[in-house]
Formats: sequence, C-alpha cells, structure tokens
Amino acid sequence: MLQHRRLAMALPRGRLVRQGTDSRGEAATTSTRLRPTVCKKMSSRGSSADKTRRVEVSTPVTARVTSLRFWYGASIPDFAVASAEEIVGQLTLNSSFDVDRTQAAAWLAEIEFLQSELDDLAGSIFFEFNIPRMGRRIDVVLVIGPVIFAVEFKVGEKTFDRSAIDQVWDYGLDLKNFHEASHDASIIPILIATEATECPPFELHSDADKLYRPIAVDPQSFGSVVDAALAKVTEAPLDAAAWSRASYHPTPTIVEAARALYAQHSVEAIARFDAGAQNLHVTSRRIEELVDEAQAKGRKRICFVTGVPGAGKTLVGLNLATRRDENEPTHAVFLSGNDPLVKVLREALTRDEVARRKKQGEKVRKGTVGESVKAFIQNVHHFRDDALIDVGPPIEHVVIFDEAQRAWNLKQTASFMRRKKRVAGFADSEPEFLIAYMDRREDWAVIVCLVGGGQEINTGEAGIDAWLDAVNRRFPDWEMFISDRLTDTEYAAGRVLEIVRERPQTKFDDSLHLAVSMRSFRAENVSAFVKALLDCDKAEAKKAFAELSERYPIAITRDLNAAKRWIRERARGSERYGLVASSKAMRLKPHAIDIRVSVNPVHYFLNDRDDIRSSYYLEDTATEFQVQGLELDWVCVNWDGDFRFNGSNWNYHDFRGKRWFNISNADNRNYLRNAYRVLLTRARQGMVVFVPSGDSADPTRSPGFYDSTFKYLKELGISEIR
Repeated sequence: MLQHRRLAMALPRGRLVRQGTDSRGEAATTSTRLRPTVCKKMSSRGSSADKTRRVEVSTPVTARVTSLRFWYGASIPDFAVASAEEIVGQLTLNSSFDVDRTQAAAWLAEIEFLQSELDDLAGSIFFEFNIPRMGRRIDVVLVIGPVIFAVEFKVGEKTFDRSAIDQVWDYGLDLKNFHEASHDASIIPILIATEATECPPFELHSDADKLYRPIAVDPQSFGSVVDAALAKVTEAPLDAAAWSRASYHPTPTIVEAARALYAQHSVEAIARFDAGAQNLHVTSRRIEELVDEAQAKGRKRICFVTGVPGAGKTLVGLNLATRRDENEPTHAVFLSGNDPLVKVLREALTRDEVARRKKQGEKVRKGTVGESVKAFIQNVHHFRDDALIDVGPPIEHVVIFDEAQRAWNLKQTASFMRRKKRVAGFADSEPEFLIAYMDRREDWAVIVCLVGGGQEINTGEAGIDAWLDAVNRRFPDWEMFISDRLTDTEYAAGRVLEIVRERPQTKFDDSLHLAVSMRSFRAENVSAFVKALLDCDKAEAKKAFAELSERYPIAITRDLNAAKRWIRERARGSERYGLVASSKAMRLKPHAIDIRVSVNPVHYFLNDRDDIRSSYYLEDTATEFQVQGLELDWVCVNWDGDFRFNGSNWNYHDFRGKRWFNISNADNRNYLRNAYRVLLTRARQGMVVFVPSGDSADPTRSPGFYDSTFKYLKELGISEIR
C-alpha cells in the first residue's frame, strides 16, 4: 500500500492514477483506492489526519492560470498534506466576493473532511469549479481514475431536499453537455448533507451518456460511494491536468444569458466559442465597433442583424445593452414588442438581483430592484408612448429592437393610435415613428434591429421592409449596415432592399448574420429540419432528421399520456419541460388542452415544479405568443386540425363557432405556418409531437384532419411511441 502511495505522489501533477502492469507486463495506469471503507463523521479525522502536515506543499494550479475556472486545484496527495488554512487562503485570494467567517468555516470543514477521506487516493481535486452558464460554482470536483465526482456540500443540513438534488444534478449535466473533456467521461454527482446521520441505500445508475443519477449521502457513507464507483467504472483514466484546461462551450437559455449578462459576465464567458458558433462573438464585437464609431464621428446608424431561430440574436442585443452603463453617454436599452419575453426577463433579473443582494446582507425591496431592471429592458410600445408624450429626444443614444420584423405597419399603428391614444390621422408606421424619435437626437444615435426570418405571427406586423423603406424615404443621412443574408426569402425584405442597395450610405456586412442555431446545443440543424418539414420538402427533411436524431430525440404519438411520460422520463435535474400548441388549436379540449385559458409566462417559465402554474405540471399549455423568444429543454408539441398536411402541402384552418373554416388570406396563412415554426423550434434537447387520433363521431375532430399529418411525420423517420 505504501509503495502505491509513493508511486502516485511521484507522478506529474494532475495525474489521477497509480502505476501498475497490464496483462502483457507493460506499464499501465489504473485508478485505485488504497484502503478499506471507513465511515467517519464530518468532524472526525482518521489516523491519517493525525499525521504531521508540515511538509512543503507544491504550488497548486491557481485560478489565475485557469481564468478563474477554479479557485484551488492540486493533486490529491498534495492536497492531503496541505495546511487547511493555506487552502482557505488560496480560495479567499481567488474569490470573486468578500469571504465572511461563515464561508471560511464551511471551507475549513469541507477541507478537513476531504483530507481525511481522500488521503490515500491518487487523483486531483478542484474547489469552487466554475459553471459559467449557471453563474455558480461546484463546491468540489474530484477527478479520480476514469471518474469525475461533482460534490456539493450542504453544511448544517440534515435532509436532502429536491432543489439541492437538482442542483448537483445540474452541475453534472452542465459538465456533460458543455465541458469538452467531460462529454465521454463518467460523471457522478454527490450531495452531502453534513448533519445527516443516515441516508437511503445508494445505487449507481448511469444514463446512456454516462452521467449517473445524483447520490445523496451522509458524511459516513461518502467513502463507500467513491469506492463503489471506482470499482464499477473500469475505463481508461483521465488526465486531470488536461481535463481542467479543456474548453467550455456553454449554451445558455435566454433567461440564463440575461441573468449572467446583468451580473456583468461577458458574452464570451457564457456562450460557446467553438468554430461553429464563433460568429456570435464576431457579431457582438462588430456591433460594439459600429456604436463606438458612431459616437466618435457623430453619426446616425441603423444596423440589421439576421439569424436563424435560436442563433443568439437576442443574446447579441442583451450583451450590447448590459455593456453600456446607464450613466454613460452610450447607454443602451433593449426593447421588445414581445410582452411575455419582457415580463419573464424582468422577473428573472429582479428575482436574481434580490437574492444576490440579500445574500450579501443588504435589505432590499423587490419593487426597487424591479425599477432598475426596467432601465435595461423595456416594452417597445411603452418606449413609443414616451415619444408621444415628450417632444424631446430620448435619453438613450443606442436602442436595440428585438424581433424588429414584428413592428406594426401603418394600418395597425394608426388603428391603435385612434382607438387607444385618441390620436386621429396618425401617418407613421411603427418603424418610421421609432426612427423619427431617435432622429431627434442632434449628436448621434444607433438603432440595432434584430431580425428573425419566418417568425411573423401577428396581424399587422410590418416585416423588415418597413424599416428599410422608412430610412430610405425620410432619413437620407442615416447610415445603414445590413446583414448580407437579409436578401434571403425568409426575411421578406422585398424590392425595398434593392432600392436601398443603391444608397451610398448603405453597407452590407456578412458579420451581421448568425448562421448557427444555439438553442439546441445537441443538434444545430433543428431549424433546417423544421424549415424542410414546413416546406414539404420530404427528401431534405428526412436527410436533416437523420443527421440530428441521435443527439436530438424526436418522437410522435397519438397518446398524450405517453407524450407526457416521454418528456418526464428524459428531463434530468432542473431541465424544464412543457406543453405548447397553436393559438388556433381549438379542438384539443377533449384532451384537457384549452388554449383559451390564459397562461402567465412568468409562472410558466420561472416557477418551480411544485407550482401548478409552472410548465413542469404539464397542465397549462402555452401558445406561440407566450413562447416566442423563450425556450424549454423538452417540449410536447400538440398538433391540432388547424394545420393539416394534405399529401403535398398544407391546409390552413380557423375554428369559429361550431366548425372549421378555411383560411384564404395569404398573410393569415403565413402567420399560422410561422406559429408552428415557433412551436417546433422551442426545445433545446428534444421534443415529442402529439397528433390526436380524432373521433369519427365528432365532425370537428374527424380522423381525416389528423391522419395525413401523422403519416407525413412518420415518413420523415420520426419514431412513434405508444
């Protein structure tokens, strides 16, 4: 045993293994625990803890070297003989917050416990390992042999609540999904309640991706779990030094991104930076450059950023807004006409900021915090209304319009002004009026329009050509910087684009297009599959599905209960799932899906699984209006008879009174088609599509309304579940 110990300590720092020989007599490395299981209480120390620990300690890999990836890192042998006080000092030095006595005491307890438990193991240990997407840190990561242990301590707790279990599970999921060196590794999340005296018998259960279900243990059982894991997992050992340096490619949800950016993390820290998605960073930098140039040269500019669904357009806008301090002359505001998105983001940021400040001991009112959040993100219609009241210029120099293609056309704007604001004869479309408002600034101004393709879902939405036409007709001095992909048919820029191309102040810029969807980090071509599906391009849809199906599961069913089981079984940790349906899906009521029941998007997207109003309960169904711009991990798309495949194309229907009516208006057909585009691109990890069987006794739910659609989806290769 002592020989193995010495060999392990002699290995280069970060190695997780001891030397041995394989069946051929050649040098080999294997993970090992060099002692039998000994159960200890959190505060106790084994015989090894009584040894003198005054040996010189090699300098650990510090957070400064690893860009704050962790605050303390060392080989387990070095950690075992280090002074606990020295380790706490290293953690305090690298901490991004003021360390109080409670935190220091917690670290000391964790260090002493782990020194006692791990002193005869070869491996590496990392304290406060950064999880940038979640804005959190794992208490301890152990890399021992082929296994990664994500360890979370709940100091002073006697029980294991669901949120704590989900938290450590989320850590494992984050490593598995976004940490390059963890993709193929075995990861075991462990939750330790330090005051627990007993725990249920543990079971090592791995999912297909080698992420194990979280194990909740009392301190006495921790060693047994590690022993059992190392005995079960017999793969090649990991190189901990390489593992700790591996790339991290997080793909945050829009809510996670907003929280992180509002807390002053950079877009680089929370988003992927691989070859496929690097233009997110290129686009963000380019927009920053255009704003800085406009300020320096006293110019007025409008920029059009395009991108496929989920590519990060909103993230680019949020990044620009949060980087521009409200007290600086380049202060920016993020504007959206998507009221559910505004409400969800505001509430998420407010809750987060209140919790953060209370944790720091500050007395704070939620309402006060909410007011400060409003300066950062606003409803575009409220911004517009300010321009009606005040004839002066806005305080902002930079405004970001999310989903700019959804701004109202002249007819819709004039109707609203007449009915709601008592302004007769209003002569501007919403884009024209908003540009005119920014043009009141005499010094400089920048408008950033974030443009989605094929996402117009409301009557009266002007499309992007209204912005181009307004600038061309009324604001000749404004410079236009246009994504070179705005010419694509899905953006419907039309003939106006050809006219503005001739303007000397118009420049096309390929860095203003985001080509890769990041909503689904598992399969980047989901949007291509959905596009082909809706275009009735069966060959292309089958090809796209074959490419994504292994990493992004899609299923179809005629049994809603089977659909609910499917997403519940696949969701892990706090992964969010929910039901969605078209706003015209009026005949799903026999399945307890009534889209006329108003869904509060704040409760649906933010509340916990014990709240019946949350998406987790699978009772409330959100429509395209509540989910556009937001996302879930797993989605059940409920397909009604409003959108029917007829063998070669789609039939469009609206239910009024007691029967379905054909939709003949081209714009309304496009809105319905885009509603399904929105629904089919909401899931980050996978989806199930429920197509009812219908009822021959009910003329409003004839099986013929559904069968051809179900058959079409099956022919694309989607598997049926029952």
